[in-house]
Formats: sequence, C-alpha cells, structure tokens
Amino acid sequence: MAEKKKRLMLIASKGDIPGAYTPLILGSTAAAMDYEVSIFFTFFGLNMLKKKNLKKIKITPAGETAMPMPIPQIIGMLPGMTGMATMMMKSWMKKANVATLQELMDLSIEAGVNLIACQMTMDVMGFKREDLIDECTVGGAATMLEFASEADITLYI
Repeated sequence: MAEKKKRLMLIASKGDIPGAYTPLILGSTAAAMDYEVSIFFTFFGLNMLKKKNLKKIKITPAGETAMPMPIPQIIGMLPGMTGMATMMMKSWMKKANVATLQELMDLSIEAGVNLIACQMTMDVMGFKREDLIDECTVGGAATMLEFASEADITLYI
C-alpha cells in the first residue's frame, strides 16, 4: 500500500515582500519534498494571486522595526522610502541568489501546490475571479479547514 503523503497547510495573510516570500518558499520546498501543499491566501496575502502583481509587492520600512537601515524608523514614513527599501530588499535577495517571487510562484504551480483564494476576502476587497491567476482556485474557510483538518503541519504566516 502506498504511504500517505504528508500535508502542509499555509495561511498567507500578508502582502509585503517578507510576507510573500515565506509561504512561497515553504510551499515550494515542501512540494519538492513530496508533501501535499495548500496555501490559503486571505486579506493582503490575496494580492499575491492577482495577475501580474508579484513584481509590485513592496516592503514598508516604517513598519519593519528590525530592518537593518542606518536611519531612524521615523524616516521610513517619508515619501520615496518605501521604494528605496523595496529596491534594497530585492537587491539583497538577488545578491543571495534567492529566487524572485514570480519564480517561486511558478515553482509552486509546477509542483502542484493548491493555491486557494479566500472568497470572503475577494468579496470584501472587490476582487473578481478574472483578476486572479488562472492556476488558483476560490474557496472559503470551509475549504481551508477541510484540508487543514488532515494536515500534518498548519502555519499562519
């Protein structure tokens, strides 16, 4: 009898660079390790499933108190600082040979990760199905909980 695959349920709720990398790295890695993986995209995490949106995801230095910047946090609120911090973060990732968000999404799709767009969040934020990538499915809390109820690991990110 075939051994049952381990299951990983990830809940992606953040829409900034660190919040986007975490579920995509964990999900694609687990799929490569032969886990059955579902990622439930809710609230600001849903932005990762919008067509052509992964390149637009940013990091806001004002809210990242641990960001290694040699300037006070209050400066992060100035115009242009989000763009500068985003460029800096993307530069660090490139220097460290980390895949881009789009590359990680493509790997996840290729590996069969189940990408679930939260229906309630779509309703709240006015998203339509055609706004989202074709490779995702739409489901609600019951869809997520059905998979999570049999998951070996469930993480809220």
